[in-house]
Parts: sequence; structure tokens; C-alpha cells
Amino acid sequence: MNGSEVLPNIPRIYTALAEWLACMICLLEMKQRLTRGRFALTALGVLAVQSVFLTMTSGLDNLPWILCMIAAAGIMYVFLYLCAAVSWRDAAYYCARAFVLAEFAASLEWQISCYVSHLPISIGRNLDLPVLVIVYGFVFTVCARLYHHYGTEAGALNVTNRELISYAIIALAVFSMSNLGFISTGTLFGGSYAEEIYNVRTLVDLGGVAIMYAYHVQRVELRVRYELKSVQDILHNQYVQYKQAREAMDVISYKYHDLKHHIIALRAEENTEKRNEYLNQMEDELQGYEAQNKTGNSTIDVMLTMKELYCKKHGITLTCVVDGTLFDFMKTMDICSIFGNALDNAIECELKIVDKEKRLIHVSVCSQKNFLVIRFENYYEGEVHLGNELPLTTKKDAKFHGYGLKSLCYTVEKYGGAVNVSTREQWFHLKILIPLA
Repeated sequence: MNGSEVLPNIPRIYTALAEWLACMICLLEMKQRLTRGRFALTALGVLAVQSVFLTMTSGLDNLPWILCMIAAAGIMYVFLYLCAAVSWRDAAYYCARAFVLAEFAASLEWQISCYVSHLPISIGRNLDLPVLVIVYGFVFTVCARLYHHYGTEAGALNVTNRELISYAIIALAVFSMSNLGFISTGTLFGGSYAEEIYNVRTLVDLGGVAIMYAYHVQRVELRVRYELKSVQDILHNQYVQYKQAREAMDVISYKYHDLKHHIIALRAEENTEKRNEYLNQMEDELQGYEAQNKTGNSTIDVMLTMKELYCKKHGITLTCVVDGTLFDFMKTMDICSIFGNALDNAIECELKIVDKEKRLIHVSVCSQKNFLVIRFENYYEGEVHLGNELPLTTKKDAKFHGYGLKSLCYTVEKYGGAVNVSTREQWFHLKILIPLA
């Protein structure tokens, strides 16, 4: 860079190491795409490529230097995208954060190292490596712990285009302001005093790190609020569906009993074979609308009957072995959330199966060792990907889906319970354990 006679340059190998470490702490938050062995080889390869590239381009000035830094950021992006199972937007979001963090760490370390080198020989001799280890270790450890506190599920940020553009603008502004003094000493923003320029660079980078962290925290908190509201809305909707279904089932039951009396009267009036055949057919059809589930809990009876009617209409076989008396301690809305969301998830899966003979759902409820055990099992075809112990949504707009099972988990946790999801031999198993008082 221009002005190197008055400003000592940061060793490029130090910059490469800072960029690599910044990427590594970002990868701690994300779900890995590679196995451990391949990840280790990829990480070492990227460190070597970054170090060689920055070292070979150490003499560039102005525009070539800017292009070199863009290329270095590109290497960081490729590293993140290859190693983490995230979208390209999420990878770019992490890359912007890692780049600014690396700039701050490298600037702070070299400023401290230059200061130490001007101390008396007995104190400042051969301290470059210890300073590097201490500063990098402190900066990246603190940042890793801070971001870990506001980590997201499996690193899935689901960054939007607008959020990514805002984050990139912050990173670009920080990088530009912190490096204006190094581009040329003859420009409006240039300078010739090493200490002042390095102070400005380090402080601007620190401010950039703080702003990007605050942006990330605000974004995560807004997302948590949105998810909580979505879960509460789903819980309320399940309860509304239950009330509507109960009213409908009451009407159907009344009609059923009225029609039974009509059938009896018609049988007594005339006994021809044709009329009997017609009446038998009518009676068989009406039986499908009678609430057959008698579990000992009226809420569960309505939920199961409502779902069973839907399943019959779509060729899904739903079998239930449920002891509803075990739910006396649970609120009606919470029962609706558990059975409604679990069965909706299973039904959605079964509708994707072409062969109706394979559309199978089984529900069982029992008590074992002072625990309420609820099992939902359904057959599936294809693959089910589990993320953070819950199945990942297969819908294209993943940002606005998947809250049904989250609502179920939220309800179960209210009673000190736990949810376990597993797959075996093309069967999806959702198991719920709730301690009984």
C-alpha cells in the first residue's frame, strides 16, 4: 500500500489467519455439511490457499489491493458455503460478519504488536507470536461466546434479500472507513501518522463489530417473537377447530338419532325387500358419522373423530388405542395442540403417498412408570430430514412453516415433558413423555 514508509503493514499471513479463524467461529453455529475428516482437510486447504494468496499479493496498492480484498472475502464465502448446510444468503451473511471481525482482530493485534516492539529490548524482544496468540485467542473466544448465546437453530438464519443487503452495506461501510487512511496519503481522508491512522482503523473496526453484533441480536430477538406469536396462533387455531368440530359432531349426533327413529318407523310400516335394502344402506352410511371414539375424554373424542372422518375421505387408515382418562390434568387447549398438530403433521405426510393401502397412522396413549406416554406413528415414503430433533419442512417457503410441531413441543414443555422424533423402516415415530403428578 502507498505510504508504507511511514505505516508498517500488517503481515499478510496474520490477516489470512484472522480471516480463517473468523470463518471457523461462524461454522461453530452452523450445521456441518461435511464429515469431520473432510471438514478438517477443507479447513486446512482453505488456510493454505488464503495464506499463499494474501502473501503473494502483499505489494498491491489502491484499486488492485481493493480487488485483492474482495477476492479474499470470496474465498471466505466459498469456505463457509462448502462446509455448512446453509443457503447462499446465510453464507453471505456469515461471511460479512467474519470479514469485519477478521479486520478488527488483525488491526488490533498488529497495533499492540507494534507498540510492544518499541518497548525496551529486554521487554519487547520476541513477543510477536505471544501477542498474536493472546489477542486472537481473546478476540475470537469472546466473539464466539457472544454469538453462541444468540445462536439459532442449526444455523438456519433464513436471511432475506433485504436483510442481507443491509448487513453487506454495514460491512462495506466499516471496511471503507477503516481503510481510507491507508489507500493514499494525499487524499482528503489520507494521513501520514501511523499511530493515529491505526487508532482510527482499529476503533472503526471495533465499532463495526459492535454494530453487526447488535444487528444480529435484534434480528434473532425479532425472529423469536415472531415464532412465539406463530406458535400461539397455531395453538389458538387448533382450539377453535376443536370447538367447531364439537358443535358439528353434536349436530351430526342429533341427526343420527333422529334418522334412526325414522328408519324404525319405516321398517314397521312396510317390509318389502327393496325398502329394507334401501334402509340398510342408509343406516350403514349414517354409522360413519357417529362418534365412534370413546376414550374417556370428550376433547380427545372430538379431535380423533374429526381427524378420522377426514382420513376416511382421503383413504387414510387411522387406528387409535387411547386412554383419555389420563388427560384429566391437562387443559382442553393443550390437548387440542398436541393431538391436532401431531395428526395434522402425520396426515400431511400420508397425503403424499400414492398407494392408499400404505396410508397408515396409529395413535396410542398409555401410562408407564408415572409417565403419560403418547405415540404418533405414520408410514412415509422418500426421506425425512431431522433438524434439531424435529423434521425439517419440505415446503418451499420454509421460513413460514414448521411451527405446528414447535407449538406441540411448547405445550409439552409446559407440563415438564419431552418430545422425541425418530424414523425406522419407513415409519415416522413421534413420542411424547409427560410426568404424571
